[in-house]
Amino acid sequence: MTPAPAAAPPLVAVAHGSRDPRSAATVRALVETIRTRRPGLDVRAAFLDLSEPSVPDALEALHTEGHRHVVAVPLLLGRAYHARVDLPALIDDVTRRLPRLRVPVADVLGADPQLEELALGRLAGTGADLTDPALGVVLAAVGSSHSAANDVVARIAQRWQARHGCLVSAAFASAAKPDVPAAVARLRALGARRFAVASWFLAPGLLPDRIQALAEEAAPGALVAEPLGAEARVAEVVLRRYAEALGAAARTA
Repeated sequence: MTPAPAAAPPLVAVAHGSRDPRSAATVRALVETIRTRRPGLDVRAAFLDLSEPSVPDALEALHTEGHRHVVAVPLLLGRAYHARVDLPALIDDVTRRLPRLRVPVADVLGADPQLEELALGRLAGTGADLTDPALGVVLAAVGSSHSAANDVVARIAQRWQARHGCLVSAAFASAAKPDVPAAVARLRALGARRFAVASWFLAPGLLPDRIQALAEEAAPGALVAEPLGAEARVAEVVLRRYAEALGAAARTA
């Protein structure tokens, strides 16, 4: 008799967490979207900070339920501190205490073409005309002390400017320059007369709100796009990262 195929390991979607309840609500909605894209897959949310359940609590619950193989997928758009240091340290701590538990960590969502197209679609949805040479677009992201993570956002801005007729500058909410007012000033000096802000954030929260407030102050009337949100294309990228991590784990087993 052919043995039944083993169930796919659970997917733990790991988000940063926020004091703003809209953020966790968006993450949970994204988890539901992932479930609809992959019926039968056990998909759960966990958070690095400020929201529940924590990563250790989510992994320990799965271990208690009898799971010995779990895949963590960071819902992060950049490979900065949380992806490189924070999440691996949390998982190392859990697996030291629970040595039978294997938790490969997928790559971050990153500058995936599907996510770039989604961000552009959100921007176009504000009414911004990306072929307008007098339009200045601020591509707003969280910002990091890890310069390579900021460089990824800058390269997206460069691609958008090369592809469309508008002017584009990256800007950061914290830890990096330029901030939104500086980006607006730079775009204005290059000839921009109308402004729009693209969101390189997964979910609404305090930092996107800060970006919007700064944009309205620096460029009154600026069009501001929504974050990526619990959209099917985000779910597809999460599932792709999950599959990639499973494949890598199988090759090294």
